Amino acid sequence: MKYLSPKADLTFKKVFGEHPDLVISFLNALLPFEKPEEEITWVEYLNPELVPQTPLQKDSIVDVRCRDHLGRQFIVEMQMLWTSAYKQRVLFNASKAYVSQLERGCDYELLQPVYSLNLVNDTFSSSDEYYHDYRIVERADTREVIEGLRFIFIELPKFTPKNYNDKKMQVLWLRYLTEINEKTREVPEDLLENPEISKAVTQLEESAFSEAQLLGYDRFWDMVSTAKMQISSSRREAREKGLEEGRKEEKIKLARGMKAEGIPPALISKITGLDAEEIARL
Repeated sequence: MKYLSPKADLTFKKVFGEHPDLVISFLNALLPFEKPEEEITWVEYLNPELVPQTPLQKDSIVDVRCRDHLGRQFIVEMQMLWTSAYKQRVLFNASKAYVSQLERGCDYELLQPVYSLNLVNDTFSSSDEYYHDYRIVERADTREVIEGLRFIFIELPKFTPKNYNDKKMQVLWLRYLTEINEKTREVPEDLLENPEISKAVTQLEESAFSEAQLLGYDRFWDMVSTAKMQISSSRREAREKGLEEGRKEEKIKLARGMKAEGIPPALISKITGLDAEEIARL
């Protein structure tokens, strides 16, 4: 049996954007819920395109967006490459989802939390930890929290499967993301023993995809490889010119190089944080 990687755009959206039971299991395993009653039992998928309220505002698209029976929203993204703009884009998308809940004249107390779960196939912090949990907290007393937005970033390259008995499903899902790829011929038995993981594995079987989809899959990895080289080159030049001066130029140079390689504007925007109009002018 041959498999595809679950980290690609095509496969990630198929697994977690088409199967509510799988995204429920995934979210419950990876989000920092502290009580059983906080766990998700049901979801409905929402439009992943966060449309602005006016034509002058910025449009954006996420990988998976859903809502549970309590009205909480969950945004899930698989990010292949880290750039300085990514955290700002995550904040922008989560904030947009948060404020879009409230219609004119409604009470602010009706607002429900938005959780942003970001799987990053790259490293971005000096910490040895792979799991990063961001909240709005009071500096002197971090127990004082402004609820509403919560951001989880997971650095996949730093994950190592250890014996986390209290986080068994988290370990299984992260092993699913990091261990299965085109080189996999036999899936580890302990992954297949779990019903959710086993079902998610079957979604990656190469035979389940059309020839056109497989061509698109290969094209995706070609674009990722090209973008990685562009980012590396831009970062090197930015370091030479100074961080502040080079940051904007880094984004523009990266976007220009990706555009020349035929990478779609939507993917360029996702990686660089530049909007469609800026990319079109390049």
